[in-house]
Order: sequence, then structure tokens, then C-alpha cells
Amino acid sequence: MTTALRRYPVLIALCIAALFMVVPFLIVLINAVKSPAEYSEHGPLSLPKGLYLDGLKDFWQRVDYGQKLFNSVLISGSVAALAAALSVLNAYAIGIGRIRGRTWVLAFFVLANMLPQEALVYPIYYLSKQVGLYDTRLSVIIVFTVIQAAFGTYLLSSVLSQFPREIIEAARIDGANKWQVLWRIVVPVSRPTIGVLLVFFFIWTWNEFLLPLVMLISNDNQTVSVALGVLQGQRLMDATMTNAAALLGVLPAIVFFLVFQRTLTRGIAVGAVK
Repeated sequence: MTTALRRYPVLIALCIAALFMVVPFLIVLINAVKSPAEYSEHGPLSLPKGLYLDGLKDFWQRVDYGQKLFNSVLISGSVAALAAALSVLNAYAIGIGRIRGRTWVLAFFVLANMLPQEALVYPIYYLSKQVGLYDTRLSVIIVFTVIQAAFGTYLLSSVLSQFPREIIEAARIDGANKWQVLWRIVVPVSRPTIGVLLVFFFIWTWNEFLLPLVMLISNDNQTVSVALGVLQGQRLMDATMTNAAALLGVLPAIVFFLVFQRTLTRGIAVGAVK
């Protein structure tokens, strides 16, 4: 046992971390399909005697989960795509174009990414009111696109600054202009890193709570995370429905992560090799 600990410390640490992540999800899953009577009698760690789906059904109907799910997917997907595209354009200008004041520009993007959302709430609220975008999904998409693109620009700029200049010069000799170099050479080579950013941007935006809570006040525009927080704050759910709500809130993000797991793994592996 001691030899195994010395030989595979990283593997053991990853297994322990995976265990800490899987066990809470399993507990939530078990309690989501457990009746309130079983939960009260046997506690949260007991196995259900049957499938009790009324908690899932009641929560779905109470918050109009289908609409909330559509809003979250629309906002998260749009932010992921737009932020990745904006990051590529910015990083191409900074990393390969080598604009003047590159260090200061990157510092600005890092600073923008480090600002707490609490400091952004009132300015964003005021500006959205002035331009007529308050309580619209477009306002949240614009805000999170800028926030996520700040991180994406910093990361991609570091990657593209190491891009082989010989390849770019050869393409320019062959007659390729700047746009052709970007879309036919830089983007295909950087596709694994861009894929990682897409996955992260989607999951990060999906889990956002504060800004959607402030910016989306109507039920038709709210996201899943906002619906969960509002209902829990109103204390309208029992323990079984609370677990059902948590399961429905996290399940789409897990499915998205599993679908694009190969893309994420490939991107991280390519970055490690480089």
C-alpha cells in the first residue's frame, strides 16, 4: 500500500477528488427520487424503495422548467460561441499581430476579468436601463460575452504568441491575406484550445447567478440558476423537491460536459504537449 502511494500519488489524488465530486451527486440523485415520507423516516443516506417522481414533476411545473432550460441553454450557448469568436479575434491581433502596448492591453484584460461582479451590477443595470435592454436575454449575453472574452483573450494570446512565424510567412508569400491566415491556418491549429474555451464558457455562464438575478426579473427570461435560488429563498420546497431541483439544475451542465469531454481532454493534452 505504501509503495502504491509513493508510485501513483497523482492518480490517487485524482481518485479521491472524483470521489468527493461523485458522492454528493449520488446523494442528490437518490433523494430526488425518494418520497418525503421515506426521507423523514430513514434520512438522506437511505436507498429509496421505489421511484418517486412527483418531486421532479412538481418542480418542473412550478418554475416552468422547460422555459428556464431554454433560456439557460440559449444564453450559455450564445455566450460560449460569441466569447470564443471574440477571443480569437483579439488574440490574433495581440498574439500574432503584435500590436503596440501588448503588455498593457493584456493587463487590461486580466484586470477586467478580476473585477468582482458586485462592482459591475449597478453600472450594468444603469446602462441597460438607458439603452432599453433591461430584462432581456440579450443584455445578459452581451455582458457575459465581454467578461468571458477577457479571459479567453488572455489565454489565447499566450498560445498564439508562440505560433510558428514561418507558417504565417509562408502563407503570406502564397498570397493569403490576414483573414485567410486567421481562418485557414491559425484557427484550425488552435481548435483544441478554442474547444476548451467553449466548454468552460458554457459551464461558467450556466452557473452564473448574481447578474442574471438582477438583470432578468420576469419569469419568461429567468435562467435555471435564478429559478432555483428564488424558489429556495421563498421556502416553498420540501427536502425531496429541493434535491429534485438541484438535480435538474446541474444535470444539463453535466450532460454538456460529458458530450464534449473528448474535446476538453484533447485540448488540455495538446496544451500540455506544447
